[in-house]
Amino acid sequence: MIRAIVTDIEGTTSDISFVHNVLFPYARERLAGFVREHQHEESIQTTLADLRREIDEPEADIERLTEVLFNFMDQDRKSTALKALQGLIWRDGYVNGDFTGHLYADVLPAFKAWRQQGAALYVYSSGSVNAQKLLFGYSDEGDVTSLFSGYFDTHVGAKRDVQSYRNIAAQIGKPTGELLFLSDIRQELDAAQQAGWHTVQLIRGDADTESVHHQVNRFDEITLEQFSS
Repeated sequence: MIRAIVTDIEGTTSDISFVHNVLFPYARERLAGFVREHQHEESIQTTLADLRREIDEPEADIERLTEVLFNFMDQDRKSTALKALQGLIWRDGYVNGDFTGHLYADVLPAFKAWRQQGAALYVYSSGSVNAQKLLFGYSDEGDVTSLFSGYFDTHVGAKRDVQSYRNIAAQIGKPTGELLFLSDIRQELDAAQQAGWHTVQLIRGDADTESVHHQVNRFDEITLEQFSS
């Protein structure tokens, strides 16, 4: 019996193009100015200190850190510091109405149905928890954050590491056999499966022929009954 469902965002609940064509360019355009303007704020100082540790350059100045951040963007590196800064910049975009968080039309009805069946909902994304809350708080469907019981980002570990899913299970407080992870990336699902989770792969395009996971094209093709023992 599935007691909790953890979902990825990019490519799963939301179109990858929204992230790559809207969110990433928005943050890139404003990053240098944002860091320069807010560098003396305590939260930003903490994030920049984390970045210095990540690159092992304790004396790096703002210009060097900004250069590193742009390089990380080019590499699509899952840097916790970068994700934190992006989330802060995106907040302005959401609040100002520059964009809303994309959700596929089949996502919200499924979430509501699963909640009615007694399953708790969580999010696990490489984007910061702050960015996750913004996407669902300012989504195409309005504020849907009340549906979720918690959020996880790379502070619990990388998404392709088995230990990350053990960490999440421990924080949720349920056996892995009662947990379901949803993602479009088979390597993430591989890690969750190795940790004892149930898995489903959301494929909006062609099937992943190298995947061993059950694949669906829409959220309404997932039934929790199929996981009953």
